[in-house]
This record gives sequence, structure tokens and C-alpha cells, in this order.
Amino acid sequence: MSKKLLITEKPSVAMEFAKALQITTNRKNGYLESQEWIITWCVGHLVTMSYPDKYDEKLKFWRLDTLPFIPEKWKYEIIPAVENQFNIVKNLLQREDITEIYNAGDSGREGEYIQRLVFMMAKPNPKAKMKRVWIDSQTEEEIRRGIKEAKDASEYDSLSDSAYLRAKEDYLIGINFSRLLSITQGRNLAKQINEERASISIGRVMTCVLGMIVSREREIRNFIKTKYYKVLGEFGDEKSSFQAEWKVNEKSQVFESLKLYNETGFKKKDDAKEFTSKLSGKAGIIAEFKKSKQKENAPLLFNLAEIQNECTKKFKIKPDETLEIIQNLYEKKLVTYPRTDARVLSTAVAKEIKKNLNGIAKGFKDDEIHGYINKMVEEKYSTNLLKTKYVNDSKITDHYAIIPTGQGYENYNPLPELQKQLYKLVVKRFLAIFYPPAQYQKVQATIEVRLGDENDKNLETFYSSGKVCIDKGFLEVLKSEDKKQKKKSTDNDENVEDNTEKDKKTEDNLEILKKLKKGQEIKIKDFEIKEAETSPPTRYNSGSIILAMENAGKLIEEEELREQIKGAGIGTSATRAEIVKKLEKIKYIQINSKTQIVTPTNKGEIIYNIVYNSMPDMLNPKLTASWEKGLDMVAKREIKPNEFLEKLNRYINSKFNKLVIKM
Repeated sequence: MSKKLLITEKPSVAMEFAKALQITTNRKNGYLESQEWIITWCVGHLVTMSYPDKYDEKLKFWRLDTLPFIPEKWKYEIIPAVENQFNIVKNLLQREDITEIYNAGDSGREGEYIQRLVFMMAKPNPKAKMKRVWIDSQTEEEIRRGIKEAKDASEYDSLSDSAYLRAKEDYLIGINFSRLLSITQGRNLAKQINEERASISIGRVMTCVLGMIVSREREIRNFIKTKYYKVLGEFGDEKSSFQAEWKVNEKSQVFESLKLYNETGFKKKDDAKEFTSKLSGKAGIIAEFKKSKQKENAPLLFNLAEIQNECTKKFKIKPDETLEIIQNLYEKKLVTYPRTDARVLSTAVAKEIKKNLNGIAKGFKDDEIHGYINKMVEEKYSTNLLKTKYVNDSKITDHYAIIPTGQGYENYNPLPELQKQLYKLVVKRFLAIFYPPAQYQKVQATIEVRLGDENDKNLETFYSSGKVCIDKGFLEVLKSEDKKQKKKSTDNDENVEDNTEKDKKTEDNLEILKKLKKGQEIKIKDFEIKEAETSPPTRYNSGSIILAMENAGKLIEEEELREQIKGAGIGTSATRAEIVKKLEKIKYIQINSKTQIVTPTNKGEIIYNIVYNSMPDMLNPKLTASWEKGLDMVAKREIKPNEFLEKLNRYINSKFNKLVIKM
């Protein structure tokens, strides 16, 4: 009797597939078997690329005359620790009664690679049809859909090509340049860090991220704070008054004066005082007056980088911890696939979105969330997202944004508190997109003050504005937690003004401004010279560096190239957290456990200097992001795999030739 074989990435996922297929047969050694199905699993990677010494014993020793190492035919091997499970999977793949093989690995480039390596080494029954299961969540309904709609495996060949090339690229760059720099600069490094020996670790993405962190640290270190002095005028009478800030323009008496630091202030306090003394006792005219209403929509949904950044800010946890938690929520059927770059939904998912909402309403026993859902029902908020910014098929590659499935609530209560809080973050970001925009009332006034008589052409200009929220809209969902956090952080700080008092001041100021009219004369009551200073750039934290990696294309100066690699970033959603973790592990960076602030170590800065003086393009996001774009083009069949590999080989040979000549 013929059977179908399905292979997942790990045992826990295999159990979910078995449940969805209603396979209740006892578990055997490394697999499950029923009359129709056999389900087995990998345990992450079962196969890996061979090190150079497997090609030639001589390559075990790091010598310049053996570099660059670029294999003509690539070698792979079974990882010894998981050889037993590989043999189980291999025997099942080769069984004569297997007529269909379903690759149910993780639905992404890395998941495809893990399984393709197994197929390459195990040589499955050639008569069996190879199919690919691609799912967005681990709910039973989605698993059954994925199996039913499984496509021929060949449709994912280009994704597989991209995965193989990514691994080859990391291997070639890592091994060749790590060896080269260790041979030529290792002694110098060891001397500087007071160690007997030292090696240098280079990575396509890792070295670039180190470059971003060191560059930012040096910007901060070299930054010199500069004080300057702003001029604030108080306008009105004894009953009511408001503040307006002076800015220079071409009408001003001090336009292009060397006494100015910038358009809003003077270099010296005395010059600011002298300036205000000329205006003392004058009256101004309301030259422009605008009242407007502003709308602000809920932010886009979470992708992995966004939720990693959010969790670093809110919970002070590292990106790899966030990924571990969100992966667990995915495996518990609570959220959709987490390793995604998209922040929008597909049209198909948007059409069925009521299922997710109804599932949350019925299954999630949380008073706060139920309050938000009840309001949606009472106010009859639309659940039709089709013509909104939250649905865009063109911005989705492998998977749509992370959203709650509305299922899996039997798994929720046993979760640790942090995991529950993270789940609620996802739910609240999701519910917010159904709420109306927040609305603000805004008033802007421009006051012009003439220094002399009517014939004097010099006018000094002051600006004042007020903005207050008149309808919270989606902020009702997203800002409630922020307020709780702010209150916690300010409870013990006597210098922090109460938020309620600040809000009242803003509202009072707005009420005064609203009464103004264009052309109205208004007196200057007083002046304030306010000291200000320039601020250095902020350091990355472990979450914001992930976002910076995702948006690395924005750091590229050439507009054409920046546009070409838009959205590529450096690394992928699945690998970025691991890159940061590795940099910390090899002591190139350090991460403050309380604040999550990232700084380079002394060793990291020395490595940066070595790379900068030998191969500076490795530190530039332009190179790394362009390689990532190339891999994406292979996956989309826009270029052939050989074309990419030839370009990579040429780059490595060319770089070696230049570096060896230098040395």
C-alpha cells in the first residue's frame, strides 16, 4: 500500500501536523506512522558544509599560499550529533512504498535549505512526487490547507538556489577573509589586547553590523556639545498670554549675522539679550493664523524587526529572546509566522480577517482586550481592510505581518508572564488597525514685530503652535500601556512634571491661541533667553540595531543604488538576532543587561580598524545590502544562480589580489 511521507523541521511541529491529520498511532523511533501517512522530522540542521580540511588535509593549517579557498565542487557532511535522526529520515525517504514526499520545513529560505540538504544527501525514492507545504500559522485549519494546496517542490527551486548561495557566500567570505586577516594581523591584535594568540572573525553581515556600531560610538565620542541661546517672547496681556519662539528669516535685522548659531538662536547670551532689548515694549501683528484638524492612523502591523525593537524598549530583552518567545507563540498556534519582513496583510487574509477577530473575542479571556473588542462592536467599526494601507500584496514576499490567529487559547494560561505580555502586544497592535484615526486640533500663529516705524523693512518673526488630541481613536488601544510605563518610570522622580499638568498646559495654551485673529495687534509682555545645546546621536540598543539592519539601505548615499536595494537591508529577519548575539559572544560588542544599550568593546574597535585599513567596503552597508539584493533576485528568478556565484568568486579573487599586493 502506498504512503505519503511528511517531514517537519522539529518534533514539536511534527506533533501539530499529526494532530491536524488526526494521526493517533503510537510514536515510533524518530517518526509516526498511520495507514496513509508517515510523519518524521529534522532537529534543525542535519547536514552542514564541510570545512576546508575535508577537501585537503593541508588546508587544516592557515597559510597564505592556500588562499583564497574556492571549491569547484562543494562538499557536505552529516552533523555527528544528529546522525541517528538523519539515518531515520534517509531510510524513510528511500522506502519503496512512499509515493509522495511533503517538505513541511519552516516556510522560509532557511527552512527550505535545511530540508534540501537532507534530500541532497539522502537521495529519496525517485518515483515519489516531491511537494512543498507552505503555511502562515500552525493552526490545524492552516496545516490542512497547506497540505491540500501543497505545490510541486520545483516551484521553490529558486528559493533553494538562493539559500544555497547565501550559505556559500557566508562560507567563502567568512573562511577566506578570517584566515587572511588572522594570518596577517593576528599578532598585532594579540599584542593590543594582551593575549598570547588572537584570531579575527569576519562575516558578510556581522562585520558590517560591527561597523555600524563602532561608527556610531565614534560619532558620539567625537561630538562636541555646543551651547546656543533661543529667544522666546511672551505675548498677550495680564489676563492671558502665550509663548512664541523667534526664528530668523530674510526679513530679520540679523539675517545672515555671524552672531547667530542657527536659525533659532545666538552663539552668545549677551547678543541674544541685546537683540531682545531692541524689541522690548514693541507690539506684534498676527501675520498668519491657521486652525486645522489632523488625523493620525494606527501604525502598520508588526514584522519581526519591529516587535524585536518594541520588546527591547518595553521589556529590556534582547532580540534573540524576543524571537524565541514569538516562535513559541507561533508553535502554540497563538500567532502567525514570525520570521517575516512584511508589515501588512495579503488581500486573501484580509477577506477572512473576521475569523481572527471572532477567535480573539470568544477565546481570549482578558478584560482589557474584551473592552477594546466591545467598543469595536458598539461603535460599529468597520472590519473591511481591503482599501487601507494595512493590505498590500506587493509588499509581501514569503509571509504577511505577525497577527494573532484567534486560536490556541488552551495554550495561553500556562505561558510565563513575559510571553503573555508579548502576545498582548501583538493583539493590541492588531486591534488598533480597526480603530478610527486619532484626531488632533492644531493652531499655528505667526507674529511679526517691526523694529522701527512703518517704513522700516526689518521684521522679526515669532512662531507659536498648539496641538491637542480631541479624539483618541486607535490611541485608546496603543497608548494605555505606554502611560502605565511612563507613570512607573516617573513615580520616584521629583524633577519630572506630572503628565496631567503638562496636558492641561497644552490645552490652556491652545485655548488662548484659538482666540487670535489675523491682523490683530498683540503686545510683547516679556522675553526669555533659553539656553539650549546640540545633542550627539543616540547609541543603538539591541532592538534598534535590528531595525537599523533592516533599514540599512537608507544609509547608502547614492540615490540610484539606495532605491535599487530598497527593502533589502542587511541580513534577514531570521538571522539578524543571531548576528547580534554572535558579536556579543566573540566579545566585539557588549550589551548592557539593564538598558540593552550596545557599545563596541576595545577588541571590537581594533577589529574595526584592521578591517577599515584593509577592506573598508566590508564595513559598508552598501556591499552587504547589494549581496542580499542579489540573493533576492535569484529567489525571484531575475538572475541565474551561476551569475551570482561567478560575481562572488570574482569579488573574492579581486579582493585577495589587492590585499596581498598591499602586504
